[in-house]
Amino acid sequence: MNLFLAAVGVLGVSASGPIMAATAAPALAIAFWRNALGAVLMGGPAVLRRRRDFGQLRARDYQWTAVAAVALALHFACFITALQLTSVAAATALVCLQAGWIALFNVLRGIRVPPVVLAGLAAAFAGVVVISGFDLGLSREALLGDVLAVAGGALAGVYTIAGGKARESMSTGAYTSLCYGACAVLLLGLCAAFRQPITGFPPAAWLGILAVTIVAQILGHTVFNHLLAVMSPLLVSMIILLEIPGAAILAAVFLHEQLPAGTYAGLALILAGLAVVIAGQVRRQSDEEPEVPVPPAPPALGGDGL
Repeated sequence: MNLFLAAVGVLGVSASGPIMAATAAPALAIAFWRNALGAVLMGGPAVLRRRRDFGQLRARDYQWTAVAAVALALHFACFITALQLTSVAAATALVCLQAGWIALFNVLRGIRVPPVVLAGLAAAFAGVVVISGFDLGLSREALLGDVLAVAGGALAGVYTIAGGKARESMSTGAYTSLCYGACAVLLLGLCAAFRQPITGFPPAAWLGILAVTIVAQILGHTVFNHLLAVMSPLLVSMIILLEIPGAAILAAVFLHEQLPAGTYAGLALILAGLAVVIAGQVRRQSDEEPEVPVPPAPPALGGDGL
């Protein structure tokens, strides 16, 4: 049963990029509605069943949740825009670098990491260079999409770290309700600032917005949140990496996306490098060396950040 759920979860997060790329609506509007609907779907039951959790929150909880919400809003703004500029396969792979960014942030904070993790980081970021080089040959728009996707991955790393800090004392329901709700408010403000409409879309666009919320949010990340309770974090992390080839295959089949052969080499480098990074981090955690803090898992993240 768990393997079946894992397959459903991979399919859900893999479909996120192709669905959003095919949705004829502004990037910020897609992000706003996805988070607003996600806040209602995830937060409604939490408010009704565990209202006490909200009354026990401290200033620290609100602070970390605010950091996570800002990072998540900017992540979505970058990632969904990237999907409209570059290929789904490249954008998904580059935004999945969030695991590598977390390891890199630890290095910048002076936290010692195993050499194998540094080797994995080098391989993953070499994949970025390969993909960006081929996209530069296609168009400047594609290269800009790559840059935005990389930024989206870094912001997803910040979101994960801040979410882990918040989850040290917050329940999943309270955290997701406040984070997704605040993220939706921020995105609504960005829509107003950049004059992107949030209504008036054709029925097909509304169907895409609803589909990405249900498929990625419910069938994707909710499934992975469940699997974290019955599988090791290492195994779940490795399974989530299947989003990279999954999104590439779905984009090729349904969007007829054709990529240069060199781009696939870059995807393979990123996938292999991130696998090494995750394995090295978990091995480090199992050695119980206290200088490497590993936060409790916030809502599971795929390339689309939710």
